[in-house]
Amino acid sequence: MEPKIKIQDYSYNLPQERIAKYPLEKRDSSKLLIYNKGEIKESIFRTLPSFIPQGSLMVFNNTKVVPARLFFRKETGALIEIFCLEPVNPSDYAVSFASSGCCSWNVVIGNARKWKSGEVYLMCDNADSEASKLNLRAELISKGQNNGSIVKFIWDGGASFSEVLDICGRIPIPPYLNRDTEALDYERYQTLYAKIKGSVAAPTAGLHFTGEVFEALENKCIEKENVCLHVGAGTFVPVKSEYIADHKMHTEPFEVSLAFLEKLCSLKDGQKVVAVGTTSTRTLESLYFIGVQCIENGRPGPVEQWEPYRKEYVYTMKEAIGAIVSYLQSNNMDKLVARTGIIIVPSYKFRVVDMLVTNFHQPQSTLLLLISAFIGGDSWKDVYNYALDNGFRFLSYGDSSLLFRL
Repeated sequence: MEPKIKIQDYSYNLPQERIAKYPLEKRDSSKLLIYNKGEIKESIFRTLPSFIPQGSLMVFNNTKVVPARLFFRKETGALIEIFCLEPVNPSDYAVSFASSGCCSWNVVIGNARKWKSGEVYLMCDNADSEASKLNLRAELISKGQNNGSIVKFIWDGGASFSEVLDICGRIPIPPYLNRDTEALDYERYQTLYAKIKGSVAAPTAGLHFTGEVFEALENKCIEKENVCLHVGAGTFVPVKSEYIADHKMHTEPFEVSLAFLEKLCSLKDGQKVVAVGTTSTRTLESLYFIGVQCIENGRPGPVEQWEPYRKEYVYTMKEAIGAIVSYLQSNNMDKLVARTGIIIVPSYKFRVVDMLVTNFHQPQSTLLLLISAFIGGDSWKDVYNYALDNGFRFLSYGDSSLLFRL
């Protein structure tokens, strides 16, 4: 049953000046808040490895942000912004990025009232530029509400769509930064370990990691593994309903390797799983319910928003993950590809994640609800009041926290 939670109960005053508009010069010089069962400490991010138990398994989201914002003009001169969300034809990310000549995407259209049909053309002032030579245009296939529009992109020259975006697109920094994309964002709004293209927002908990931090983790025998969840624009959608039960959670695609799932099954008693970011957390926790589907239905499927709350689940984490491993092995598959719309709110029972590295999130957001569920009760208020009272910087380019599960 959906929990009866008023979103107003998860609000706090976030002054504009506490939102970090730019990253610090050094990634790992950000502040680090450590919360463990009511105790709050403060440090610098580069010391993170000292707070994580030796032998822990640390899980990162290695998705890569794409330059998903494109600006076009109609023949009338009207400016049209197209924000690419997810491929439609072909629907596979890798295949779509490799497409040459055309492909279709689900998009958000800025100034949509000015574009009812026909083609628009890439806004480009220099006729001799690389972007101009691509002759990129967009055709409106269907127009829907919010994220429901589909656009077909067409271009010349034989370049892949990945190359087209790199040449013509802009990195989609969060709207709450209230500024245009700048040169530094192409490097700093990307984790050092980003690998698989597909996100329109960064998994920002990972922005603090440096080579030095990774070396310190390795020296402490902390294992590092990757999952990939492509972060959608839904991560910025505010909760507008009075009760969270009426909020529609966005769904996102993810994939994990068979080898990683086997490692989860072989965890020793007491070995901690540390999720880097809420996207890694949502991926890891979704695996449990996909495992339940494999046990009860014989195959995996998408994880629905309220699936974790509909009944009591008696399977252990290793039983559930083991069922996915068996399914993949019996079907000669080396990875799980799935989708999740899971929402994690107070009353949720965590099955996989023991510790969480995460930034400080917006008031009345689903991410703040996840934090509350993770550390329990009103403890999030203690954490956020401490951060506000002690000069922590908030949101994507802000400071970090290490949270121990209740």
